[in-house]
Amino acid sequence: MPGNLLEVQLKETCQLTDACWAAWIERAGTDWVVLAAHKLTQDRQVALKEYLQRPDVCSWVGGALTGKRSRSRTLPPRAGLPGARLYLIPGQEGQRSILVGAQELSERAKRFWRVLAMGAGSHTAAIPTPSLPALDGSLDWDGGLLYELPQALDRALAGILNMVKCQGGWLAIRSGDFLDIRVQSGCPDCQGMQISIESNPLMRALSQGRVGSVVSADDVEWAMVPRTGFRPTTRVWMAAPLRIGQRVIGLAAVWREEPMTTAEAKQFERLTLRAAPMVEASVTFSNLTDHLRRLALLNDFALTVSSALDLDQIAQRVFALLRRTFATEWVSLLLLSSDSNAFHHYMDRDGSLLVHTGPAGEMPVLHLAQRGQVLRFEEIPSQDVYAPLFSKARSALLVPLKYRRQVIGVLVLENQQPAAFTVYDEHLLVVIASYLAGLVENGRLRQEAEARARNLGLIHDVVQQVMGLTDVAEVAQIAAELMARNFAFELTGIALADEHGMLSVVGIGGSAAEVIQRGLQYMDPESQAGITARVFVTGQSMFVNDVTQDPIYLPIQGWRAGSEMCVALRDGEHILGVIDVESQRKNAFTYNDLLVLESLAGILSTVIVSVGQYQKLQTTVRQLQSAREELQERIAAQRMAETRLIQAAKLAAVGEMASGIAHELNNPLTTVSGFTELILADTAQDASQRADLELILREANRARNVIRRLLDFSRQSESVRARTDLNEIVTDVLALTNHLLHTSGIEVRSELARSLPWVSVDRNQIKQVLLNLFHNALHAMPSGGRLTVQTARKKREGREWLIVRITDTGVGISTENLARIFEPFFTTRSHIGGTGLGLSVSYGIITDHGGFIEADSQEGCGSVFTVWLPVEVAE
Repeated sequence: MPGNLLEVQLKETCQLTDACWAAWIERAGTDWVVLAAHKLTQDRQVALKEYLQRPDVCSWVGGALTGKRSRSRTLPPRAGLPGARLYLIPGQEGQRSILVGAQELSERAKRFWRVLAMGAGSHTAAIPTPSLPALDGSLDWDGGLLYELPQALDRALAGILNMVKCQGGWLAIRSGDFLDIRVQSGCPDCQGMQISIESNPLMRALSQGRVGSVVSADDVEWAMVPRTGFRPTTRVWMAAPLRIGQRVIGLAAVWREEPMTTAEAKQFERLTLRAAPMVEASVTFSNLTDHLRRLALLNDFALTVSSALDLDQIAQRVFALLRRTFATEWVSLLLLSSDSNAFHHYMDRDGSLLVHTGPAGEMPVLHLAQRGQVLRFEEIPSQDVYAPLFSKARSALLVPLKYRRQVIGVLVLENQQPAAFTVYDEHLLVVIASYLAGLVENGRLRQEAEARARNLGLIHDVVQQVMGLTDVAEVAQIAAELMARNFAFELTGIALADEHGMLSVVGIGGSAAEVIQRGLQYMDPESQAGITARVFVTGQSMFVNDVTQDPIYLPIQGWRAGSEMCVALRDGEHILGVIDVESQRKNAFTYNDLLVLESLAGILSTVIVSVGQYQKLQTTVRQLQSAREELQERIAAQRMAETRLIQAAKLAAVGEMASGIAHELNNPLTTVSGFTELILADTAQDASQRADLELILREANRARNVIRRLLDFSRQSESVRARTDLNEIVTDVLALTNHLLHTSGIEVRSELARSLPWVSVDRNQIKQVLLNLFHNALHAMPSGGRLTVQTARKKREGREWLIVRITDTGVGISTENLARIFEPFFTTRSHIGGTGLGLSVSYGIITDHGGFIEADSQEGCGSVFTVWLPVEVAE
């Protein structure tokens, strides 16, 4: 073996066993030769040789080489070599051995060094020493031990076949209860085959025995011989175990046409025995290389996987490392939910991470994992003990993930080859799984913390949107829409109970909201049918991952749910309603989603109660406002009635006084006017006194007219009422005054309502009222203007009325005069002959008809007089 390859082996074994240094040495006479070394400089090699020359050390080394037993001793500091102890491991032949300096070597580490000394010590022909003599002159390894396993096995099989004439052969390594054919000659179909030991008595006998076996075609055992690659002429098969002491590490087999002699059989057995150490060393160092590589995997695992930010990244990085390390594409990670009712299945498909979620009962492998035991199937049983995650898998390795003694998931490796995983693979995966469990739990906690922080922000958003609203239905609708949008819920319904205990939807949100109509009744309190009804009655939240498995689920027409959450809206012990969230997917919600929904329900309940109280307060305020307005209207009506009574009393008093005055003045005036007429009859037309007499007669007549009007005012004559069209009366009065109004420069506009009911009134009295109002308007517009006359039907104080509204654009009436215009003898036109009785008489006529007159005027802006006649009069 080349020296540099020995140095590589020493380096790898030092790394594996934590040794400080190591050296291959050989005695050459009285001196020692360092054949290969690791971490020994030239100065240290000189120091080592000087140390070995010491008598006590020389005797110690000689005893170890003679007895072929490993030894150790304390390494003094003055020796100038690193380490606290010196270990000597003799080679298999000659005066060669391995010296190792270390602080302390474990038993496992010592075994590694013994394997190295046993495997390499007998095959070091290339180190500058003579080649080892070939066994019986028939086998020369030509270069010593190869540490690349395939090449070493090829060399061993070639050496055997060179000395044994045959048609073909193979060499298999034992792996558990199987023999794996690693190399072949003349049998390409044998490459990679696995032969079961337990199911084949011939293989079992060879694996347990110390000698080989020759089987001919005529023997009974011929049926047990694996005949793959045989020619039609093949008649003999021979196999011999590759044995180290009592341990069988593999099997070599050859076949040919001619019978095999006893000498040839013995030679074949010696050759396999001779090849066994080299095969053992090659397999061991192949395993050591795998171990170092997997240690590097753990280092990569710690560096790369631990930096992942979430579970998806953790799964992707773990899958990449495990595929590379265990040479399989079938890697799965199953994680249980926090409540252990659901699982998340992470798997890799063509480089893409796929995640499937489902109830824990759908994945039998989780029941196996929850036992906490590592399971390694060299051949997946046909029974229902384990159902492979990949249909073509034949072997599997299942390692549970435990966090604080609680199983949180399982890591699964599967392979299409039987017995693809060794005990060493199992131990390595256990280490990875233990570290991975902590990473997964930390990742899950980090995700939950981030989700809760994010959910708190979304909850705050919902609260901000509904705060300040004053309508319960609006609060429910906006909250449902925001929850569906912020939390990606497919269907969110908020149902509230009415005064009869019926639960009705008042708010709907989500992509499937159109399937439910607002106002849909969710439940009858007597039936308690459905999840929402159960929550409403009990007040307990419900979290259902698969509604098809829940007997109380009540489907909604047009909607097929897979999972559902429902929480109660409560005010203390009183249940206000429920929030119901549904999804078509099973296992769509997590326990964290339920916590979010319960938090929202608490806040929303407070908002709904506050809004309800506000609405009750608003109703009370509106009722009080209505009562206040009604009271004000009654007070105003009472004041108006009092005013009318006072006005009527004034009119009555004036009437009585006017009646007395009229009687007292009427007789003297009659005498005056009578004698004046007599004098005028006797007076010539050109007499100077005639003008004075005529003046006396005119004034006496004017006074008599006033007296007559006073009498008319004081004793209202009995009215004669008939059913009349009010519009017709207005039209007649307009016709009488039309010429006067037009000649005074006044524009007349009439707006008479159609289809007015006929009114039962004294036609002449109503005409007198309208004439008085028209004349007043005429006098108010000395420079002309516009007179508008309107009729209409109005409702006031719960009664129906007919109105005549007369609007002018005259000089208007001052505020202080407006309060007195209906008083008798009050006039602002005394300078032009006004008596102050027109409006008083008019007011008396309308009052006698059960109505009243309103006046609205502002100085300089015209006046509006409205005559109100009750409809009862009309009917």
